[in-house]
Amino acid sequence: MNELMGIINLSASTEKLKSLTEIRTIGSIPIGGRYRVIDFILSNMVNSGMSNIAICTQGKARSLYDHVGSGKYWDLDRKKDGLYYFHPEASSIDIVQKKGDIEIFNSMLGFIKGSKQEYVLLTRSYMVCNVDFLPMLEYHKETGADITVLYKRMNNHVRRFIDCDTVNIDENDSIISIGKNLGKKKFYNVSLEMYIMKRELLVELIEESIHLGDVDFLKQAIFKQIGELDIKGFAFEGYLACINSIQNYYKANMDMLLPEVQEELFHSDALIYTKIKDEPSTFYADDSYTSNALVSSGCIIEGVVENSVLSRGVHVKKGAIVRNSVIMQNCEIGETANINYMILDKNVDVSEKRVFNGDVEHPFVIAKNSKV
Repeated sequence: MNELMGIINLSASTEKLKSLTEIRTIGSIPIGGRYRVIDFILSNMVNSGMSNIAICTQGKARSLYDHVGSGKYWDLDRKKDGLYYFHPEASSIDIVQKKGDIEIFNSMLGFIKGSKQEYVLLTRSYMVCNVDFLPMLEYHKETGADITVLYKRMNNHVRRFIDCDTVNIDENDSIISIGKNLGKKKFYNVSLEMYIMKRELLVELIEESIHLGDVDFLKQAIFKQIGELDIKGFAFEGYLACINSIQNYYKANMDMLLPEVQEELFHSDALIYTKIKDEPSTFYADDSYTSNALVSSGCIIEGVVENSVLSRGVHVKKGAIVRNSVIMQNCEIGETANINYMILDKNVDVSEKRVFNGDVEHPFVIAKNSKV
């Protein structure tokens, strides 16, 4: 029997992602042409041998249910264990913003107590990486730690992890404090917000937090244990992106045009799975031009596409130019239109001859179903 169960917590601030999260959670934002953000953590769990996984939603989860469903494409549609959903009974604003997520975890206590796995992995959905959790679990057991936190050593010239949690670690890999990245330090350890602990300890943390009423978020309950419990850090060395702002979402998509990032995320032995959709091959007209682009199936390319990521069913008409942009599913770029440094949500119709220019640091977003 696998020793590790997984809980994906979707409650998160969407303040800097409003244009993309008006109708969906962060986890269900399309990324990389054919994936959703949640595909990465869900695939990482499955590739690490986990078969009992729960997703805690925060409202606006219809598109996530539609994408993940029963977990069939992750081999989680099974009689024993499998994929489970938990969601707040009140509104998402009341639970997540006013009461935090501790009440959601309280509603899961029966599920957690009834699970057979000895250990639990708690994660968010917005960290994009390809990670094997088994070495982290082995480290957790070998050190006898109460809680192990996954982190990555970063150089702040990247400036993509502003407002993310940071961990301060001593010479014994013990976490001595947790803070926020304000972009002031040259080097720092960014927390991936992935925690391993025994299932019984998680139950104790939830029940104690409910009893005392002194924290709103489970993460706060974990932080309170620094100095009381043995909390270790485990280093992650691979590619990492955090989808917590429009700029970071755009840069993560642009990273996926890099061969080394593609190799690590999509062409390793640990595959990233997603919902399969049967689409015809992309059609490229004789006078079209495409360079350094991820173009998904079902597209029609009659114009120019450079340094861009296109989802399924995008139509770039004759004379149109798409550069440095992220185009989601079923968008249509009219004849001789020109877009640069743009993010087009699903089903956007750009009229012919229109010109839209964003900026590499501030890409411009056009909302879903817009006609411009």
